[in-house]
Amino acid sequence: MRPANIVNIVAINQGKKPLTMDEPHTSVLSPQEVSDLIGEGHIVIDTRSEAAFGAGHIPGAYNIQFTSAEFEQRVGWVTPLEVPMILVMENDADVQKALNALAFLGLDQRVKGFLVGGMRAWVNAGFPHTTVPQLSVTQLSDHLKNGLNMQVLDVRETSEWDDGQIEQAHYMNYKFLREQIEQLTVAPNQHISVVCAGGLRSSTACSILLMNGYKHIYNVTGGMTSWSAAGLPMVDVEGNAVTKLHAPKPEWFEL
Repeated sequence: MRPANIVNIVAINQGKKPLTMDEPHTSVLSPQEVSDLIGEGHIVIDTRSEAAFGAGHIPGAYNIQFTSAEFEQRVGWVTPLEVPMILVMENDADVQKALNALAFLGLDQRVKGFLVGGMRAWVNAGFPHTTVPQLSVTQLSDHLKNGLNMQVLDVRETSEWDDGQIEQAHYMNYKFLREQIEQLTVAPNQHISVVCAGGLRSSTACSILLMNGYKHIYNVTGGMTSWSAAGLPMVDVEGNAVTKLHAPKPEWFEL
């Protein structure tokens, strides 16, 4: 797979695009200014936890958690090239840390500002927000056992999928979801539970599905790590029963 933000990296290496040498900085934006910029085509990167994002976020925002060790790579992997970005933080004081991380890939130059006061300011200003229901692995298992109309979409890496999966699950790596969404084997009108290893990448995938017209999306908290720990049934790629996932991979691969 190509490195995150490869086009930007090549341009920087060739001297066609400058790399930020000083400490990066960005603008402070009010809710109205954010709304206006969204109307002009800016995208929103909500860097909060999957739980906070699920409780309420700006419609159309990407959820890419700042706490992930892969934060800047994930921004580079899933967002469209060259489109200006607005950050939503859990704490305004973390903006500089986020910019510093993004600067490693030259992505800080796309950040046009951050929403001062975060989602509380957005909601208090009367702007719309939307939610993503969070589903435990036990709840998902019960839905599947009871024959409810629930699809499962697994968005982990291929090696993780091969290691063990929910038998009924569909598969697409979250990194390819935005560009290959038309190839999904689940329909926009279906109820879809999205799973990764721990609930972070699946929340990113949920945000991408929502901005592409999928209506009934659920983020599975704890992901396949919790599913395996609960002793719930899994199979490998050949359909053989799997009782336990292999030893965890490095932390950035886990969530």
